Amino acid sequence: MLDYIKTKLLFMPVLASEHGKDVDDFIVYIHILMAALFVGWFAYFVYALFRFRQSRQPKADYTGVTSHASSYVEFAVVVFEAVLLLGFAVPLWAKVVDKFPDKKDATLIRLTAEQFSWSARYPGPDGEFGAQDIKAFAPDNPLAYVKDDPKGKDDVTAPLKEIHVPVDKPVIVYLTSKDVIHSFKVAPLRVTQDAIPGMISAVHFKPTLPGRYLVTCAQLCGNGHSSMNAFFTVDTKENFAKWMAEKSKGGGATSFE
Repeated sequence: MLDYIKTKLLFMPVLASEHGKDVDDFIVYIHILMAALFVGWFAYFVYALFRFRQSRQPKADYTGVTSHASSYVEFAVVVFEAVLLLGFAVPLWAKVVDKFPDKKDATLIRLTAEQFSWSARYPGPDGEFGAQDIKAFAPDNPLAYVKDDPKGKDDVTAPLKEIHVPVDKPVIVYLTSKDVIHSFKVAPLRVTQDAIPGMISAVHFKPTLPGRYLVTCAQLCGNGHSSMNAFFTVDTKENFAKWMAEKSKGGGATSFE
């Protein structure tokens, strides 16, 4: 039944992440509650129109309705909402936001947003990103990476608006912005996270379905907001290794492309 609601009634996009099912289920439960409330209260509204119409009660009755049925319904709604919050929302939050995977077991990406593109950088075999310093900024080094930093010698910078990850492996994305607030959103992965200037926000997920998915910006970020997109490619492990080898150019870091 849940799958029917997801695909036929809510038209949810393809699911491509491990935690996405929990997100979808939670959304369905909320819609079921809202639908039940809509039908129930609308039915009560129609009932009240006929039950208390003037022709039936020409004289005002100051006693009112003595039944406690509405109180029982309200209590049931509160209980259902508490179950949604404590049984689904809090565990989902802990799973998606709080419990990060070990960096050694994850694909790490430093993702920088700017009007109107996305720049992805990967650490090399050492698993550490090179340092950044505003003094290192230059036209050919717009993200101000320190070229002499040994930790950055093996880093790999992807082409603009291109992000690649291997399937079935946790991903940790470190987000920031150069100018205004942007928001990294990949609907099939059920991931949305703001990118804020001067801050690094981390988000993690595990892609489970190979494919090429559209990255959009979920914050209005300027006149070119509609072009603030990129492509997020989930590769097989073999194809990802080939892609990384190509972009690293035999092991050397690519300063920018």
